[in-house]
Order: sequence, then structure tokens, then C-alpha cells
Amino acid sequence: MSKLSAQQRRLSALLRRETELWELGLQHVAGVDEVGVGPLAGPLVAAAVVFPAGVGILGVDDSKKLTPGRREELTEAIQASARAIGVAVVDPEEIDRLNVYRATLAAMARALDRLQVAPERVLVDARRIPGCDLPQEPIVKGDSKCHVIAAASIVAKTTRDALMRRYEDQYPGYGFAEHKGYSTESHREAIRRLGPCPIHRRSFTLLPPPTFWDP
Repeated sequence: MSKLSAQQRRLSALLRRETELWELGLQHVAGVDEVGVGPLAGPLVAAAVVFPAGVGILGVDDSKKLTPGRREELTEAIQASARAIGVAVVDPEEIDRLNVYRATLAAMARALDRLQVAPERVLVDARRIPGCDLPQEPIVKGDSKCHVIAAASIVAKTTRDALMRRYEDQYPGYGFAEHKGYSTESHREAIRRLGPCPIHRRSFTLLPPPTFWDP
């Protein structure tokens, strides 16, 4: 069994729902996903992607299953093949103000609004987007079951990772380029040593108790 044939079977499985919708005559099927719910620092990013009917990209999968280099390669392929891509970034201040759940939904809605085509169906990873008048389908574990949601997860992940690498230069000492703001031991140690910086989420419920911030 060749590696390519395995990839082709995987792509066919991921495209199952999109193919059904294309066969019904829908041309603009959007996938939406987000990254950055769990970190202690940095923004939350959502992406929406629409491919031309019949288009799929070998190797697209849940972004968490891919190496950083492979995600970058696939992002380039997605950008070259997609009919439309929308990306939305919610900064830590707004996450604190809205709470992370509502910030996630706001990011998804904004990503959809930034598409240059109007989707006829929206496939969303495991949730519905309130206030969205478009027909929606939540797909549990959609980033590992649906091609267009997986593509959105890849675009969102590479976008957020690039932002966190820039924050590494702006706020040195925290290691943002390495852990991307997640709650690693090295990140917690940097917070104990340096205190929080402007991109830390002060009210995020996953943050440690307030005494954690004491030097």
C-alpha cells in the first residue's frame, strides 16, 4: 500500500460531507475553526475557508496532527487553492472583556464576515455560531473529520503561531515563540520571574490563583 494511496483515501474520507453538499448543487461550502482557547497569553484566532467545488488538498488534516513545517506548506497550498479565506483575531483584552467562550464565537463570526463569497452552508467545528443567519452544521471533532474545517484549523494555527513569534521579540524572556502562550512549566516560570506582560489574559479562568503572579 503506497503512502500516496493512503493519503488519497484519507482525503476522500475528509471530503465526504463537502462532496454530498456539492452534489446537491451548493458551490460555496465554508469551514470554520479556531485556535488559542487554552493559552495563558496571546490572541484567539479563527479562520473560515471556502474551496471551489470538487477541490481537496492531499495532506490536509487536523492542525494538531501536523508539524509546524507541514502546516506552513499546507497553508500555502490552501491559500493558492481556496476561493475565499477569512481570518479574525481577538486580542487578550477583548478575551478578558467577553470571556473566552464568547470571544471564540465572535472570532468565528468575524472570520465568516471576512469571506469574499457568501457561503451557502457553514460547517463548524463542534458548535453553532449565534447570530449567524447562514445554514450551519456543527460537526463534532470536525477538524479531524471534515476537509474544509481542517483547512480552517491549519490557517488559524499558522496565523496565531506567526503572531506569537512576533510577540517573542516584543516581550522577550517568556518564550512565546516556543510554547505559543500555553501553560508550560517554562511559561509559568517566566511569569513567576517577570510577572505578566500586556498579552497575558488576566481574567482567564484557566489562569492560576492571583498569588501566582507574585514574584
